[in-house]
Amino acid sequence: MTDEAAADLRRQIEQTRHRLGETVEELAAKADVRGRARARAADLRDRAGAMTVQLRSSAAEAGRHMQERANRAGHAVQERASHAGHATQEKASRAGHTVQETALRAGHTAQERAVHARHDLRGKAADAGRTAESSAPAVFRAAVGFARRHPWPSAIAGAAAVALVVAGTRGGSRAKRWKC
Repeated sequence: MTDEAAADLRRQIEQTRHRLGETVEELAAKADVRGRARARAADLRDRAGAMTVQLRSSAAEAGRHMQERANRAGHAVQERASHAGHATQEKASRAGHTVQETALRAGHTAQERAVHARHDLRGKAADAGRTAESSAPAVFRAAVGFARRHPWPSAIAGAAAVALVVAGTRGGSRAKRWKC
């Protein structure tokens, strides 16, 4: 065998190792159904939390706005009523309090809706996780079920597999240096 043929054969071996490493990485990413489901669930939880904060903020702002408007309306009515007499002033005061109570109730209602929306989104996130797990190929379902029940051994086995793949891809470069 000539040096050129040997070098060509080494190049082909190195290319094959490289392609095999990429294929193993792609298969590992596809097999990580639980990780993808967790990422999706975390994304949905984050979105639910953000929506809850936004809805609470909007509800509080709407409540404050309504309360300010009610206060302004109540004060305006009270001022006019003071000119009209005691009886009118009493009616205006009652109307102002009624508007304030209504505004306060509207604010509370909006906050309750925000809390319900957050709970609904959390439920949808959990459903999405279960759907992602149930849609995994049958070959991986047993492994995913084992991984859910025993997360540490699964993580250790995954780390060992990655270490073997890395060692396998680096092993070729050492052999090349030592002319094996």
